[in-house]
Amino acid sequence: MTSFVRIALLLCLAWLSGVAEAHAPLVLLTDFGTEDGAVSAMKGVAYTVSQDLLISDLSHENPSIFAGAYRLYQAEQFWPKDTVFVAVVDPGVGTSRLSVVLKTRTGHYFVGPDNGLLSLVAERDGIEGLRQIDERVNRRKGSEESYTFHGRDVFAYTGARLAAGTISFEEVGPPLAPQALISIPYRRPERSGNNKVTGIIPVLDVQFGNVWTNIPKSLFEELHPPLGAPVRVRIFHDDKLVDDTVAPYRRTFGDVEVGTPLVYVNSLMNLAVALNQRSYAAAHRIESGPDWSIELSVE
Repeated sequence: MTSFVRIALLLCLAWLSGVAEAHAPLVLLTDFGTEDGAVSAMKGVAYTVSQDLLISDLSHENPSIFAGAYRLYQAEQFWPKDTVFVAVVDPGVGTSRLSVVLKTRTGHYFVGPDNGLLSLVAERDGIEGLRQIDERVNRRKGSEESYTFHGRDVFAYTGARLAAGTISFEEVGPPLAPQALISIPYRRPERSGNNKVTGIIPVLDVQFGNVWTNIPKSLFEELHPPLGAPVRVRIFHDDKLVDDTVAPYRRTFGDVEVGTPLVYVNSLMNLAVALNQRSYAAAHRIESGPDWSIELSVE
């Protein structure tokens, strides 16, 4: 065997070894913000498990459990199989609420509290398995007396071990019945009569002030709206009408004049309302959450 062939074989073996040891991505979502060291501490704990981890941030500005659940729902579908998401919006930290790992039928893992935060992805993707984290094994050493930072001590640690292949899903802890996963109640989108669909405003497109709904394009198209058709938009907070506007149904923002409203299909293939190059939410004082509902009627 020539030296060239021998070197080529060694390089090939080294490459194959690296592939075999590749870690799954680890993605963090919290309500911690980024002004202090909480998120950095979580990443530090993860890197103590393996410095080869690829850690990414989904969002750290989630004012409620529902908002965090929807941001997971928004983004997780675009990540590869075996990605591990550590999700922490946990007002019940240190109480009897369970710490769990959810595996969906799409092959993603979600590590976090069982408080509804994981329920929207479970509803869409299906539950392959659900396990309670055994904190006797899957907890950062020396943190047993810490009761208010499970994001660092339990969830980041367990998520990192799962992403690095240090533990398998079965080694997380004992199995739970799928129905044990807590769900968040919210209004599902539905058709109402011949010309109206209803839903909620789960989140805002915060950078631009666009108002997103959970009404899918397929449901809205049952009304057979032609492009350019006027759509009556009625928005309610706690069932009280707070906005009543008529806007054309358009493909994109530039199809109307600057400052003009439009109804369009957003990047999740749901209906949304916007002002071209302005903030609809600010102009109309709209917020988001399960207590904000919306009606779209084709005029």
